[in-house]
Amino acid sequence: MICLRCGYCCLNYLVVVVKDPNIGIANDNFIALDGTKRCPHLEGNEPGKYSCKIHEYDWFKDTPCSEHGQIETQACNLCRVGEYKLKNMKNQS
Repeated sequence: MICLRCGYCCLNYLVVVVKDPNIGIANDNFIALDGTKRCPHLEGNEPGKYSCKIHEYDWFKDTPCSEHGQIETQACNLCRVGEYKLKNMKNQS
C-alpha cells in the first residue's frame, strides 16, 4: 500500500510506538497512543505532506505502523483512507 501522507493514521489510530528511536524495539521503550494525541514521530502540519521521523530505522519494519495495510494485497495500491481524506479535504475548501 502506498501511503498518501494524509496523516489520518498517525493522528487518529490506536497504536503502540517506540518512545526513543535511538533505543528502538526494546522492553520499556513503548507508548500506546489512543487516538487523542498525534504520534510524536509525525512531522509536518499539512495533509498530504506529513512524514515519519522513524521510517528509516532498520527496526521500523517490525513495528505495527510498518505492518499497517488494507485489504489489497499489492504494494502498488494507493491507501484508500488517504484517498478519501485528501479528496474530502479538497471538496470542503
